[in-house]
Amino acid sequence: MLHFFSKKLFLKDLLEDFVDIHNHILPGIDDGAKNIEESLYLVKKMNELGIKQFIPTPHIMQEFYPNTYDTIGNAYQILLGALNPKLFNNITLNPAAEYMLDSHFESLLERRGLFTLKKDYVLIEMSYFQAPLNLESILFKIKTKGYLPVLAHPERYTFYHKNLSYYKRLKQLGCFFQLNMLSLSDHYGKNVEKTASYLIEKQLIDFIGTDIHNERHIDKLSNLILNKKATEYLKQIIENTNRTFSVI
Repeated sequence: MLHFFSKKLFLKDLLEDFVDIHNHILPGIDDGAKNIEESLYLVKKMNELGIKQFIPTPHIMQEFYPNTYDTIGNAYQILLGALNPKLFNNITLNPAAEYMLDSHFESLLERRGLFTLKKDYVLIEMSYFQAPLNLESILFKIKTKGYLPVLAHPERYTFYHKNLSYYKRLKQLGCFFQLNMLSLSDHYGKNVEKTASYLIEKQLIDFIGTDIHNERHIDKLSNLILNKKATEYLKQIIENTNRTFSVI
C-alpha cells in the first residue's frame, strides 16, 4: 500500500492490519450507519484501507441513543450475518460501546455492567459543550470499579483548548487518550487539528481510531496526508493500539 514514488505520506500507508477501536458501523442504532447496506459499504472501504479488526462502538447516550446489550447485540448479529465470507474472510468484529458520561452511565458503572473494548478498557466521551461537573469523581469511580477509562477524541473538547495543562491532569487521573484520525486534518476545525498536534507532540496520546460514521469520513481518511514531523510517534500510537486491542 506504500506510495513509493510519492513524497507525501498518506495515513492509509500506516493502516495495514489496523485494529479500529472506535467506529459507528453497526446499522441503525446511532448516528453512524443508517442501514445494513451502509454498514457493509463502510466495512468494505475500511478493509480496503488495511483495517482487519473492527470494534464497533455505538453511542450509549440515554437521552438520544439508549442502547443496551440487546440493541447492540442485535445490530452486531445483523451485520455479521450479512457479511459475505468470500468477500470478508479476513476480518474480525467484536462490538463494544462509547459511553456518554451522564447519570445513566453512573448507574451502569455501579452495577459494573459496561460493554468494554477489551478486558477492562472502556471508551467514554463527554458533551462538547462542557465536562461533567463531577468529572474527576467519575474517573475515580471508573478506576475503583476496575475499569480503565479511554477518553474518546480529547482533542475535540474545545473547553480545554485554552487550558491545555488540564490534559496532563486527566492523564494523572488515569485516563487513556484516543485520538480521532480525522483530527490530523482540519475536518473538525483548525483548533481541533492544532490541539491534536499538541497532544501528539507532548506524547499524551495512547490510542487512535477512525470514529467512522459515514461515507464522507471514509473519503477524507483515504486522502489524508500526514505531517512528517509527527509520523514516527504516530506509528508508535498505531502499534500500541494494535498491540493492546488485537484479538488475533
